[in-house]
Amino acid sequence: MNYANTIIGLASDHTGYEYKEFIKKHLEKRGLKYIDFGTDSTERSDYPDYAHKLGKAIESKELEMGIALCGTGNGMAFTLNKYPSIRAGLAWNEEIAMLVSAHNKANVLVMPARFVTQEEVAKMVDAYLDTPFEGGRHQERLDKIGIL
Repeated sequence: MNYANTIIGLASDHTGYEYKEFIKKHLEKRGLKYIDFGTDSTERSDYPDYAHKLGKAIESKELEMGIALCGTGNGMAFTLNKYPSIRAGLAWNEEIAMLVSAHNKANVLVMPARFVTQEEVAKMVDAYLDTPFEGGRHQERLDKIGIL
């Protein structure tokens, strides 16, 4: 996939901070740009504060996509998925990261910082970014997600 002109939003709470900093370097190596919505340290913080910053940026079309982390990933995913235009997919391995892109057209990759390694994070980010949406039956399913 070509993301040369795409800016990727990043968000984490304190448990994901160190991985977020690692992801920034990883994206830079790939020649990709990002906006960091926080947090800025490992001091205790609340994931909704940063999820909402990322969510609002995507909802307003300032950004197309993002990557978020918190302890289990669930808090970020719950918060981000409140936004109508966001499909935040929680992944804890490379294959799931690929599938949230290929099958679910997730525009935010969410990862559980307490349960993954730096190496796994790099693989998940790459799988998410490098896997195109397959469309077809998967698009038909996405069309059914809206409120009936």
